[in-house]
Amino acid sequence: MNWIIRAVTLLILSGPAVAQDAAMGDMAQVKTIEVHRGLTVEGRACVDCHKHFQPGILADWKDSRHAHAGVSCIDCHAVPADSPMAVTHAELGEEIVTVSSLVSPAVCGRCHVKAKAQFDASGHFRSYHQIIPKDNLHALTQVHEGQSHPEFGGAPNETGCMQCHGTKIKLNGDNRPTPDTWPNNGMGNIYPDGATGNCTACHSRHKFSIAEARKPNACASCHLGPDHPNIEIYTNSKHGHIYNTDSDDWNWDTAPDAWEPGDYRAPTCATCHMSGIGDLEVTHNVTERLYWNLWAKESKVRGSDDVLSPILGDGPAGREKMKKVCNNCHSTLHTDGFFTQGDKAVNLYNEAYYRPATAMLEELREKDLLKANPWTDEFQITYYYLWHHQGRRARQGAMMGAADYAHWHGFFELQQDLYKLQQIHKARLESGAIE
Repeated sequence: MNWIIRAVTLLILSGPAVAQDAAMGDMAQVKTIEVHRGLTVEGRACVDCHKHFQPGILADWKDSRHAHAGVSCIDCHAVPADSPMAVTHAELGEEIVTVSSLVSPAVCGRCHVKAKAQFDASGHFRSYHQIIPKDNLHALTQVHEGQSHPEFGGAPNETGCMQCHGTKIKLNGDNRPTPDTWPNNGMGNIYPDGATGNCTACHSRHKFSIAEARKPNACASCHLGPDHPNIEIYTNSKHGHIYNTDSDDWNWDTAPDAWEPGDYRAPTCATCHMSGIGDLEVTHNVTERLYWNLWAKESKVRGSDDVLSPILGDGPAGREKMKKVCNNCHSTLHTDGFFTQGDKAVNLYNEAYYRPATAMLEELREKDLLKANPWTDEFQITYYYLWHHQGRRARQGAMMGAADYAHWHGFFELQQDLYKLQQIHKARLESGAIE
């Protein structure tokens, strides 16, 4: 058994990494820490090693439910020798220990079976898959933002897009992830074992806290900014007002199927889209309670069971589920009135802004009055802002109770975009040339 202890002491740290970390010195804050909690001999060996070189990891883990349940490093990081991610860390006699720094959602799914199945049926699953065929997006990041630079052109994607959307993680000759694909926190990572997702995007390593994932800050690292300012929208809403002024004493770590009003005074993102509330069950399918697609060029009612479809979901059923969430705190009169207002805003965007703008775009395209490079064409730039920035803000602000984003950052700027498009459209048709 001594060889196991010696082997697993090197478990997550490869030979070169051990040398590198050793040069940094022993960083353990508590040199005599002893962790048992029913761990295996191998599990304790991991802890004894990591406390010297990555005490931050150990500090998170020892406060996690995993630690209290006796789940340790080796349970998640050990992989079979024939795994595409396997790295040999120690070899003694005929015994080989293989691990990977990558922990795919397939590993999480061994225990969290239902949560993984729900994620795989959700829009989050599509986070990176939907990017693969989008040549215009690849051109934006590599050709225009990256300026086709032979050495550094990938930076906009690596430091931007993939940190939220994820990427297909590649491996080098030593079965380690390449620096152009990892590290990243993207929700839709495709791992070398074929699994898609990233549980740690919401439940960050190595604490994997349910309380952390319930707070709106967990969603805010991706759902923010000029095109989908959901955390700003939440803050602008009355729900966000209550959260920001009153949430310090809320009960954040109640069991998943028992977190109800009373534990909190106002919903967070997780409450509405995921939590068990009333007779609704907990779900990791964040699409399940949605009616509209609010991020597409034109909002359509959801009605597809194809996980890669932008209208994934059952819109009418989703609306009824979301109303059940609302009715835990609001009257049906309040809930119905809210959705009537929001639906009106979405329909106004579709009919008065997107469709007229698109008709002008298509007419100019037919008459060859658009520039080949869309990012130097004032018409195409403004059209992009109309749907991708202002249009999203108007729709999402309206459907999430954020007046400033529905109006000043939404419809007020939309009307400016539309009038600008009309002027450019008229001038090009009259002159037969691009200004």
